Amino acid sequence: MSEALHEFRPAAPRWTHVALRVSDIEATVDWYTSFTNLEVLARNSDDAGFGAWLGHPDPDTPFVLVVAQFFPDKDPFLGSPLASLTPFAHLGIELPTKDAVDEIAARGEAAGCLAMPAEQMPDPVGYICMLTDPDGNMVEFSFDQGVYETARAVWG
Repeated sequence: MSEALHEFRPAAPRWTHVALRVSDIEATVDWYTSFTNLEVLARNSDDAGFGAWLGHPDPDTPFVLVVAQFFPDKDPFLGSPLASLTPFAHLGIELPTKDAVDEIAARGEAAGCLAMPAEQMPDPVGYICMLTDPDGNMVEFSFDQGVYETARAVWG
């Protein structure tokens, strides 16, 4: 195939996604759409398994979490362990308030997926808690990390 399938693409290289191999795509999609504000952008299936793209509705600068569940007899990584982001490796989501971090920590505790209670960490980490998704991947929820302020100051 030499022709592009899609007309709209970035004008320059862009970071577009992080991908996770998962054991149960439905449980994973349910978890991320329940515990984060990510929405399903697309669902795919083929002879190898199921996939989904989750992201924020931003058509101009999309960044998505790709999750894929392969059929056992079609898994190109068969024999490899299902890797997970842990203990420090994680996905990070910044929340607008400290109370929002406390709320997600309480929800995570009630659901049995709280990995680290809310805690104030030194700058630039901020106020954070960590939950685990259905495959044990760490997801950090933070307040006051300064990512937005730093990006605006440096990139303008």
